Amino acid sequence: MNYQVTALIGREGDGYVSLCPELDVASEGDSVEEARANLQEAVELFLECASRKEIEERLHNEVYVARLNVAFG
Repeated sequence: MNYQVTALIGREGDGYVSLCPELDVASEGDSVEEARANLQEAVELFLECASRKEIEERLHNEVYVARLNVAFG
């Protein structure tokens, strides 16, 4: 079975944090590419180890990514 999921990657300190919002799985790496590869591995491991029920409970099929302009100060 194949799933197509989202990878959100952002800089944090000297590295990068990656998140799959559909499954709430996260990872990290020293580069964008490493953070992405580590997230892919983490998602694959989760899907291999989790029960079908846990996958169904955690899987959010509707994820939207949007940029916001926020005023402050």
